[in-house]
Amino acid sequence: MVAADDKSPDAFRTISEVADDLDVPQHVLRFWETRFSQIRPMKRGGGRRYYRPADIDLLKGIRHLLYGEGYTIRGVQRILKEEGTAHLIAIGRGEAEADKPAVAANEPKSVAVAPRIQKSVAEAPEVASMRKEPRLGSDAPKGDDLTAEQERLLREALGDLAAARKILAMSD
Repeated sequence: MVAADDKSPDAFRTISEVADDLDVPQHVLRFWETRFSQIRPMKRGGGRRYYRPADIDLLKGIRHLLYGEGYTIRGVQRILKEEGTAHLIAIGRGEAEADKPAVAANEPKSVAVAPRIQKSVAEAPEVASMRKEPRLGSDAPKGDDLTAEQERLLREALGDLAAARKILAMSD
């Protein structure tokens, strides 16, 4: 079998080659296809996916924003809508950067998709205190202790988890 590195830069890549190149599991790429309509690999018999070079650059841009910059899926969708696919392809090629001021003001960073942020959050004193035994009685936190923004973020995370669960169930 020919290694992905031995192929021409214009050659199509299989999902396993792309997953290895991006260092993400194949199911993540399939999940992204459900969230980003711009990702359209060619499909051959049996549903086998073949990614064009532009598809790979788009995926690299999405990966960079999700994992490198800590954007949520909605944040990346917003960038695609406002800036277009060509902008994300340029990000994937390293030719452009995300317009942080325009998007970051309205876009919270996602702990679930950004490992470096997840680690720093996990080490924060507020998070460590949340890991203690649940408090019972009058000092127990109540649902109305959350700010509207915290509740919105939790609901968004739950929605993303539910969607991921459906996709995983379909792949079994």
